[in-house]
Amino acid sequence: MNKKLGKYGTVITGTSVLLFGLSMIVGLFKSTIFVSCLLSMFIAIGYLLFIIALNTHQKDADKNGLGMAGITFGIIYATIIFLVYYAECTTIRLQPNLSKEILSIISYAQTGSLFFNYDLLGYAFMGLSTFFISFTIHVENRVGSILKKLLCIHGIFFLSCLFIPMFPIFTNSTNNIMGTIILEIWCLYFLPICILGYQYFKNMK
Repeated sequence: MNKKLGKYGTVITGTSVLLFGLSMIVGLFKSTIFVSCLLSMFIAIGYLLFIIALNTHQKDADKNGLGMAGITFGIIYATIIFLVYYAECTTIRLQPNLSKEILSIISYAQTGSLFFNYDLLGYAFMGLSTFFISFTIHVENRVGSILKKLLCIHGIFFLSCLFIPMFPIFTNSTNNIMGTIILEIWCLYFLPICILGYQYFKNMK
């Protein structure tokens, strides 16, 4: 059952990442923020299923603590992401008369807002989660080896997403195309993780 949980998790995450990437491209021409936020929540759901299954199947008891750390940071990531994107899909979308002052705080769509910074903080914890969970990968073949490395390297996002909001790098004047390019690069990086993750569980005895 845990093997199936891992496969389901990678399918949900991978499909959501792919559709999210497409929605961001379409978003350059028309508003797709509702779809993008909704897909991001499903990425979080799938990711938690994925890493929980990984930790369940790891064979080294000494690494159980590392796996639990990865799951804990993953839960923090998912919690923050749901708070940010659920607000965008409900309160902000359904109340179009909100003042600019309120939107400058709770709207993820406004670069530099409080919730925009919370969003980056969430993905910082996702990076920390993938770093720790990478140690639970049991390398038996090339698939496991590459998956382990990709998850570990993804941990770099912890530092970048944690510190970038502290400096005036992204502001309201930042070109939307730049943000889209960054997100597309992330999608291109994380999609192979989902594909390899599925293959990892498929090959598991």
